Amino acid sequence: MTIKRSGSSNEQLRDNLSDALKKLKITTTDSTADSLEGCLDCLLQALAQNNMETSEKIQKSGVLQVFAGLLTPQSSCTAKVANIIAEVARNEFMRNPCVDAGLIPPLVQLLNCKDQEVLLQTGRALGNICYDSHTLQSQLINMGVIPTLVKLLGIHCQNAALTEMCLVAFGNLAELESSKEQFAYTNIAEELVKLFKKQIEHDKKEMIFEVLAPLAENDVIKLQLVEAGLVECLLEIVQKTVDSDKEDDIAELKTASDLMVLLLLGDESMQKLFEGGKGSVFQRVLSWIPSNSHQLQLAGALAIANFARNDGNCIHMVDNGIVQKLMDLLDRHVEDGNVTVQHAALSALRNLAIPVVNKAKMLSAGVAEAVLKFLRSEMPPVQFKLLGTLRMLIDAQAEAAEQLGKNVKLVERLVEWCEAKDHAGVMGESNRLLSALIRHSKSKDVIRTIVQSGGIKHLVTMATSEHVIMQNEALVALALIAALELVTAEKDLENAQLVQILHRLLSDDRSAPEIKYNSMVLICALIGSEPLQKEVQSMAFLEVVSKLRSHENKTVAQQASLTEQRLAVES
Repeated sequence: MTIKRSGSSNEQLRDNLSDALKKLKITTTDSTADSLEGCLDCLLQALAQNNMETSEKIQKSGVLQVFAGLLTPQSSCTAKVANIIAEVARNEFMRNPCVDAGLIPPLVQLLNCKDQEVLLQTGRALGNICYDSHTLQSQLINMGVIPTLVKLLGIHCQNAALTEMCLVAFGNLAELESSKEQFAYTNIAEELVKLFKKQIEHDKKEMIFEVLAPLAENDVIKLQLVEAGLVECLLEIVQKTVDSDKEDDIAELKTASDLMVLLLLGDESMQKLFEGGKGSVFQRVLSWIPSNSHQLQLAGALAIANFARNDGNCIHMVDNGIVQKLMDLLDRHVEDGNVTVQHAALSALRNLAIPVVNKAKMLSAGVAEAVLKFLRSEMPPVQFKLLGTLRMLIDAQAEAAEQLGKNVKLVERLVEWCEAKDHAGVMGESNRLLSALIRHSKSKDVIRTIVQSGGIKHLVTMATSEHVIMQNEALVALALIAALELVTAEKDLENAQLVQILHRLLSDDRSAPEIKYNSMVLICALIGSEPLQKEVQSMAFLEVVSKLRSHENKTVAQQASLTEQRLAVES
């Protein structure tokens, strides 16, 4: 079979294409290589000129089914067939027909071939057929392409086109959670780091970064990347690009420092790099905080927040002066500062304040005052971290809780944020801090400040939260209010319908035992107020409480007996 090649007009090309498609339809294993080559060359020529129109003709002609039989390692035409499939699969409408024609299994088999051109075109074909389809990508993963491609990357690392094909494939597959487990059983970390070290061009580094980022979300691979020496590469990039104002360098600095922070999200990889606070990586990250680059300040603060995920690290860092560095950083961003840096520095301080031994040290270092400078912030992420940091700092610190609880500006801002319905996190943290100020200070002055600022109604609403921990914190704070300053608060408690809410909590079978217990403790305290006592009597609490005497939780049952006696005496 030969294809007419006289002239090069569109008309002749169309004729040749029709001829080639007809001949391919009747192709058999006996067809000569030359005859096949001619047909395939014609298809490639037509695809180069008008890909979409030619693809439509190929689909209608039914030759896709023929291609499945031509994809064999022995055939000299295999690379061209795979190339044609890769070209037609660039069109979305051709992807399903390629799947239906059974092209995926023979293409996957060809990944074991030694011919580099066949490998390249096969990779392109599979990539284009499965592009943007998680179902098809999952199918490839189940067919075992990941270990095969990783092996190819190692064998053919000198072939730029093949390397690029592997990286594109990894970039697509790594987005799927199911792939990460398979990648973790290969030496992908070692191969990527080896490849990364050789790269000079920004674009090539960028391609590798695009594979590293999704892979580094997996904790096992994080550790493998650290052990393969990725961190040293990233630190080197930071050093080279930190003072550059070139667009590519700025982008590379951001990508490298972001990836560094991502590696620290794994517990094992983070501890390996912390090395008891003496690690060179930890020391380098510390030097980013006073940097003039906002990107490095951000990455440095986020890295500290990640290192501060266990008590031992937190205690070591506080003892070695990290708090002052973070406060200095915050100081640089008080006026019109960088919101992401503020948020990161506050995150780090919040985490550092979790161990009990750090709280007093951080308070005496002036952390509360440094944090309060951001009370004016209108940015919810900053507000959220500010509230969390203060709540951690005052935990079991009575003096600090009292000092902050008497700060009218702070309490008024908390009450305002308790109504931030668009920002559930800020609203929840404001309520929790309001309650914490009372619970940890046990101070009449703090309660009076909160009553005067209109905070009572928010604590009552908090008692109806869907989160048991928040309900409980609210009930304990309200019990302290009732015990210490009932007269001052009774009007607000009445207006907020606290008694009705407690009745509902005690009647509800789904209420946790601690909620029932604290609700009864609170009822006993509330009957010290005449108007609230009348409300309690009018709502048949005795009936609800008497049922709880047989509650499976002994503490609840005992409190029910005490509450019943108290209510009986008062009625």
